[in-house]
Amino acid sequence: MQVEEMLPQFPIKEFHPFPRALLGPGSHELIGPEALKLGFKKTLVMTSGLRGSDIVHKITESMKYHGLEVVIYDKVESNPKDYNVMDAVALYQQNNCDSFVSIGGGSSHDACKGARVSVAHDGRNVNEFEGFNKSENPKNPPHIAVSTTAGTGSETSWAYVITDTTTDPDNPHKYVAFDDASVTTLAIDDPVLYYSCPIDYTAQCGFDVLAHASEPYVSRINFDPSLGNALHAIKLTARSLREAVWNPQSLAGREGMMYAQYIAAQAFNSGGLGIIHSISHAVSAFYDTHHGLNNAIALPRVWAFNMPVHYKRFADIADAMGVDTHGMTDVQAAEAALAASIRLLRDVGIPENFVSVKQDSYSKNRLGVGPTKFYENSKVITGDGPDIDRITNHVLGDACTPGNPKECTFETVRPVVEHCMTGDLDDLLS
Repeated sequence: MQVEEMLPQFPIKEFHPFPRALLGPGSHELIGPEALKLGFKKTLVMTSGLRGSDIVHKITESMKYHGLEVVIYDKVESNPKDYNVMDAVALYQQNNCDSFVSIGGGSSHDACKGARVSVAHDGRNVNEFEGFNKSENPKNPPHIAVSTTAGTGSETSWAYVITDTTTDPDNPHKYVAFDDASVTTLAIDDPVLYYSCPIDYTAQCGFDVLAHASEPYVSRINFDPSLGNALHAIKLTARSLREAVWNPQSLAGREGMMYAQYIAAQAFNSGGLGIIHSISHAVSAFYDTHHGLNNAIALPRVWAFNMPVHYKRFADIADAMGVDTHGMTDVQAAEAALAASIRLLRDVGIPENFVSVKQDSYSKNRLGVGPTKFYENSKVITGDGPDIDRITNHVLGDACTPGNPKECTFETVRPVVEHCMTGDLDDLLS
C-alpha cells in the first residue's frame, strides 16, 4: 500500500530520515576530508556547470588535492530531465566511480539522487522509480550534496523531481519520487557560496522556501514534529529574503536564508506539501520555467484557496511574517498573511502572473548549461482555456496534491490555475 492510500485511512504518520549536515561559512572547504572519511575514491560530480562562477572548479580542485579522482558531469538542466540522469549514470558506470557529489541547487541534487537510485539498480531507467519508495535496493552510492542556492532543501529531503521526456510532447510529465534510499549521505550548506547567485534567482529560490514552509504548516497530514520548523522557516524567510536579494553580499541575509531553506525542507520532509508545488511541477513540465518562480506565482493564490480550511494556521503565519495581529480575528490575521506574502513578492521583484513571465528575461537562461533544445522547444505560456485545462489535469495527478488541506477537484482547482495564469494579485485582497 502506498502512502497516499494510507493517508485517508490510518492515523499513522511517518517521520523520514535526514542526513548529517555541515552548515555555515566555510563548510564547503571541508569536502575533501569528509569525502575521504566516507570512503570516496573516484567520484562523479554532478552539476549544472554554474557558468560565471568558479565554485565547481574550487570544490573539485580541493577534492583532487586530497587525493580523490574526479569525473565531472556538468550538463544537468533546470527542471532536470530523465536523460540528464541516465547520461550521468552511463558516465558513472564507464569510469567505475564509487561515489557522487552534487554541486548546485535542486536540479543538481535531484538529478544526482535519481542517478544514485538508478546505479543501485544496475542502470534501470530513473522513470521506473516514480512514486513512493519504489527502489528495491536500500543501499546506493554515497553522496555529498553542496548547495549553492537557498531554496530547494533537496540536500536534506527524501524527494527528488524529474521531468519524464519519454511521454507525449503535448502532454509532458514531471513527477516527484519520494524514496528514503535517495537521502544524501552528507549535506553541505555554505552561505558564502550563495553570494554569486543572481538577484532574480535568489528571490525565486526564496519563495520556494516560503512554499516549503507554509505547505506543511497547513497540510492535511498535520504532522506535529514538522510544525515548529515550518513556522520558524517562515519567520526567517520574511526576515531575511529582502536582504539576501538586494544586498547579496550580506552574510546575515544569506545565512538567514540558508537556515530557512534547510529547516523548511525538514518540515515538508514528513509534513507534506500541497498544490503550490503541484502547480509549479505542472507549469515547468509544459514550459520549463523555474520551480521557485512558479511557486512564487502560485503561492498567494493557493493561500487564498486554502485559507477557509485553516484560518487559525494562516493567522499564525501572519505573526511569523511580522504582522502585528493584536486585536485581529483569525480571519483578519489570515488575510493579513496573504497581504504580507504579496508585499514580499512585489518587494523582491517576482512577476505577478505566468503570462507576464518573459522567457528571456530571467537568469535561468544564463546559468548552467544555458538554453537547451528542451527549453527552446517549450511552448509559450498563453493562459487560454486549453492551457488552463492541461495544467489543472497535471495538478490533479501530482504526488503533492493529496497533502493539500482543501479537497481538490477539477472544478475547484481550475479557477486557481486560471488566476495564476492571468489574474491580478490585488483581486485577492479585495
